[in-house]
Order: sequence, then structure tokens, then C-alpha cells
Amino acid sequence: MGILLLNIVSFGLPRYAYSDPTFYGGATGADWWAWALAFVLADGKMRGLFTMLFGASTILIAERTVASGASPIRRHAARMVSLLGIGMVHAYMIWSGDILVLYALCGCVVFFAWRWDTSRLVAVAALLMAAQLASGTLDYAAARQFQERATATHASTSLRDEWTKYRNSLDQLRAVPTAELEAFRGGWSNVLPMRFAMTAEAHRHALPATLPETIALMLLGMALYRSGFFSGGWSRRRYESVLFVGYGLCLPLYLPLVWWIDRSGFDPITLLLSDPLHLVLLRPGMTLAHAAVIILCVKMGYCSPFVARLVAVGRTALSNYLCTSLVCTFVFCGYGLGWFGYLTRWQLYPVVLTIWVLMLVWSHLWLRRFRYGPFEWLWRSLAQGKMNQLRPTAENRF
Repeated sequence: MGILLLNIVSFGLPRYAYSDPTFYGGATGADWWAWALAFVLADGKMRGLFTMLFGASTILIAERTVASGASPIRRHAARMVSLLGIGMVHAYMIWSGDILVLYALCGCVVFFAWRWDTSRLVAVAALLMAAQLASGTLDYAAARQFQERATATHASTSLRDEWTKYRNSLDQLRAVPTAELEAFRGGWSNVLPMRFAMTAEAHRHALPATLPETIALMLLGMALYRSGFFSGGWSRRRYESVLFVGYGLCLPLYLPLVWWIDRSGFDPITLLLSDPLHLVLLRPGMTLAHAAVIILCVKMGYCSPFVARLVAVGRTALSNYLCTSLVCTFVFCGYGLGWFGYLTRWQLYPVVLTIWVLMLVWSHLWLRRFRYGPFEWLWRSLAQGKMNQLRPTAENRF
């Protein structure tokens, strides 16, 4: 549900609007606040939580497989291969913003760490995150040094030309998105080639760049699972300390970061540093604070009816993720309602609210009659090489 707060921008607007609200969709008034609130409260945090839980599930399933006497590596490999297949279909046929391919690839790597102790998991995760921050810092410093040298009065003509070429490559990100608008407002024959091209580009460039941070977050999720964080095994005081770090320390630090990004006019060079700053230094605290709120609500018995609905959404997470793509591409693409590029940024969020309501309603109703969500059932069946029973027996009815 939280990931849709960010993904809705990619569903409804040209792709670079995700990083730069001045590019498309509006960056003043309510549209600016829509960007700022989503950036501070949700950007990276929901994906971070999803990734940590994926890592936690790796240990959970491996331990259950060992207890059953089966081979954990064989089962894990089957799960990752089948997830990769589902992700590839999703990415190329439904939506280029797919994350399942990335998870399947990273899942193959982190499995080899499922027996590690908590300290080793945290240490390796911290090293990977530190490397991401160092890389972003060096890229930013190099770009600023290049700018300073090329714009100096004594700079050579060749150096100025190189700088102009570099700036032009960055400015291309902000080129008028005519091709995207025409493609996604068209029919299936227009949408599919553009989706193929965008997915292939993402797999060549964006996917390799996000492998280290995704692996780091999965390892951190494994460590948190081992420590009892996700199962409510921590004391109330420890969860409250997580809230203090996330909301008391990390949240206020987002204010100067938002000011800096906005003042720069969402300059791509500024984003080279601002992205790792918030993803590495601020995101983990905020992500765990969000999780701690939910865990405390469950432990204290708050909002029980609503939590029960969230449980149903969680048990059908893969189905909700994929069905959201089907619904949103129908709403925004030309072979459906054709709303792509017509709504401003803040106007996308009533669509999110509507889909949230649908998730909370259908997930609960579905699990009253079936054991798994439809795509959970498909994933299990593919991974196990047999048709799973979909309807519940008397003892495991939801």
C-alpha cells in the first residue's frame, strides 16, 4: 500500500517526474506538498520495508524447509527462478517499474547468508550502504569539480565543450516527454514497444545500480528477523527508541534536505548526492520507525479491525502488487481510460486512496474463501512444480 504512494507517479506521469516534479505534473502549491510529503515520509521507506521483509522471509522459509526435511537451497532456487519469470512477464508486458526481477536476483545472493549471525549480517549490510554513500559523494564531488574547472575564465575550449556535452546529457532527462505521452496515450500497439524499451533500459542501467543497496536491505531484514524485531519480540522501550531515532532525529533532518533540493531546482548533479544521503543515512531510521508503529499497534491491541484488514493485504502482497499494476495501467494507458499525463501530482492521490480501499476489501473477502492470493498460489505452484490446493481446509481457514 505504501509503495503505491511513489509508484503512482510512474504510472500516471512521464518517468522523470518521479525525480523532478518541475519536469511534469506540477511543482507548486498542492503539487509541491504532494512531492515533499511523499519524499519525506514514503520515498525509499516503503521499498526499504518491503525489501527487509523479503530478506526476513528468506530465513523464515529456509528454516521451515529444513524442519520439514527438504533441501532449503533447492526450494529457494525454485522460488527465485519462478519469481524471476513472473517479474519478467510483469516488467515487459505490464509495467516497466517492476521490482520482482531485482528481488529474484538479489534473493539468489542473500540466500548464502541465511545462516549468518546477526552481527555479521549487520556489518555486511553497513559496508554495502557505506559504499553506496561513498560512491554518491565521489560522483557529486567529481561533477562539481568538473563544473568549476570548465566554467573558470582560463578553461580551455575543449574542456568547455566537454562540460557542455555533459550538461546537455543531463538536460536530456528534462526533454519534453512527447514520445512517452504519445505512446502511453495510444493503444496496445503503441504502449508495448515503449514499455519494452523502458524496461530494457532499466535492466541495463538502473537494476545493476540498485543491486548493492537491495542486498544490504535484505541482509538488514534478515538480522532484524533474527533479533525478533518483526515478530514483536523487542520490549516496548526498544521499539520506542526506534521511534525516537526515526521520527525524532531522522525526520527533522529531511527539512534541510528538501530545502536544498528545491533551491537547486532539482538539479541532477544535486540529486547525485541527495539521493544517497537520504537513502543511506535517513531512510533506515524512518523505515524502522514506520514498522515499529505497526508492531506496537499489534502488541497493544490498537485498531484491531483495521489491523486484521492489513493482515489480509499482507498475506496477498504479491497479488496486490501485480493487480495494482493491472489496474493502474488500465486507468492511465490509452488501451484503458487513457489518463496518462492528464492529472497533476496531487490529483494522483485520490486514485491511490481508491486502490487502498479496494485492497483492504478484496483481500479480506478473498482469504475468507481461499488459502492464498491468486498470484501467491501461482508462485507456490511454479516453485513446487505442482498445483497447490487453493481452497482452505477446516483447520487452516482464515
